[in-house]
Amino acid sequence: MNYSTALKAVMADARYQRNLDWGKPRAGHPEATVRAHIAEIEPNLERLAPKLSPVEIDKLRLLIHTHDSFKAEAEAGVPITHPASHASLARSFLAEFCDDADLLAMVQYHDEPFALWRQVSSKGTYNRERLQALVEAIEDWHLFLAFNIIDGCTIGKSREPLRWFFQEIAGVGHPRLSHLRLTDRDIITG
Repeated sequence: MNYSTALKAVMADARYQRNLDWGKPRAGHPEATVRAHIAEIEPNLERLAPKLSPVEIDKLRLLIHTHDSFKAEAEAGVPITHPASHASLARSFLAEFCDDADLLAMVQYHDEPFALWRQVSSKGTYNRERLQALVEAIEDWHLFLAFNIIDGCTIGKSREPLRWFFQEIAGVGHPRLSHLRLTDRDIITG
């Protein structure tokens, strides 16, 4: 799979182009548009690049450009796995250009860590089965955590959800999580 070629095809697609200018300033996204969000997080990839392989960088660029690209067409307030969620729409779109099942799962579940943290912040606990399902859904946790750092370290987002998630993942004890190269010290500040 050539991820760079897939990204070029994604970026040339009329649906992608149409959705780039969707958005207005809101909580977590003061930059407003999808285009501005992409521009804000691309430098985060460059900061993490020394810890990544060239293929990982290409995969992350593809995630950066697709993860929020269908917010304009999404149904508000639906669960992450609902067919009309922005994550499900982005996954379906990406599947037209990429057959990497793990990357498709990452697009689908990219907001799941934040959703779990919101449960903790509002209820003091979270659905542990939901975390276990996430652990099972993602194969390459190094890449998934790298993407969460890239997407979660923006001017409009607190680093607290990321730090909480890294702490939770460290305590899971699953074989997929035993060789992580990134830690909460890799969270981009500033």
